[in-house]
Amino acid sequence: MAKEPRVVAELGRPETAEETAVRKAANSKAYRESQSFRNLVIAMLATLAIVVVVFFAVPRGEPAPRAAIDPARIAAEATDQYPTVIVPSVPEDADWAVNQAQFEGAEWHIVYLPADQSFLRFAQGFGVDETWAAQVLGGTAPTDELVIGDVTWQVYEVDPSDNANVSYALGTQAGPDHILLYGSSTPEKTAEAAEIVAPDVRALVEESE
Repeated sequence: MAKEPRVVAELGRPETAEETAVRKAANSKAYRESQSFRNLVIAMLATLAIVVVVFFAVPRGEPAPRAAIDPARIAAEATDQYPTVIVPSVPEDADWAVNQAQFEGAEWHIVYLPADQSFLRFAQGFGVDETWAAQVLGGTAPTDELVIGDVTWQVYEVDPSDNANVSYALGTQAGPDHILLYGSSTPEKTAEAAEIVAPDVRALVEESE
């Protein structure tokens, strides 16, 4: 006995052969699409797993430490061009890191970074006077004098907003050259540097007499 066609609820009657074919085709398409999406998810998870394995498996060393800057060596290499170059003898236990040491035209610069997060630049201008110091400090004029290490220093109160965060400076003539200590360090820290460099300043003055 032939089986009665199934009544489709949505239609309220049995499907026609054409409707059955369309339904089966739609079901097959939906199945294939679900399988494709499933396979895509599996592939993505597999790729992610490979990335994680590679990330944790590949050895990664620490970056190479920055080479220490030796102002004395740099100064020694320029003795033919600059006969007397001052290199402040900062005590090893002072915890002052050297961030830069270089010649710029007729100037010698060393930038120190004290432990208090400030910066202090030592500058030796060759064959210049205090007008050079005023130019370096954006036209700032000295406001006072201090005697540090038997050397008379001009005191500069600097506006940091107009001078790259430089707020204080000490300057003095050292024979034919001018010495300038300036930066964001406190007056006390700057005076400490002036005390360190004072013997070199006095020696340079004596050589020029």
